[in-house]
Amino acid sequence: MRISRTHRRAVTVAAFATLSLAIMEPTYSQGPMSVIIELATDLKSAAPAHTTDLQVGTGSTALIEFDPSVMVNAFEIALVSKLSGQLEAARNPLGAKTYAKSYALANYNWGDKQYTCLNKLWTRESHWNYKARNPRSGAHGIAQALPATKMEIIATDWRTNPLTQIQWGLRYIEARYETPCKAYAKFQRSRYY
Repeated sequence: MRISRTHRRAVTVAAFATLSLAIMEPTYSQGPMSVIIELATDLKSAAPAHTTDLQVGTGSTALIEFDPSVMVNAFEIALVSKLSGQLEAARNPLGAKTYAKSYALANYNWGDKQYTCLNKLWTRESHWNYKARNPRSGAHGIAQALPATKMEIIATDWRTNPLTQIQWGLRYIEARYETPCKAYAKFQRSRYY
């Protein structure tokens, strides 16, 4: 038997509410919490075989136990997992472009026009290759920082982390030129920015 969309939504809302409470109020992380959800379906047949935290009672009551301290750790692990995924994706040019576009929009409110300029600029500089290095000048990375050690203001992993390079490059553009289009205009005039 399948659980209806309404029942899945109820379970999701309850789980989210419990997770939110655990994250926002760590003082409640003193042990398991119980959430009782009334579902009008046969949960024994619908529950996955590997479910360990779902205790099915008689009738249509399900008791779900949450340990908030474990959930907070799971939230932190999820954040690390997300960043790790972004890092691996950014190791190729398409992933780097995707990350740069979303980071620029979220942190600098630069839209599509500015991203177009940024894309042209960094394509000319490094082809969005985080390993790019100019043998004559020593400039390094996607944004071609010179000297490359400037990127340490973001993180010390600038040699191997395209996210660090992108964050530094966007910060540099904002501080020096205000926008990627102004930085690209400078690049077109002098072949550097």
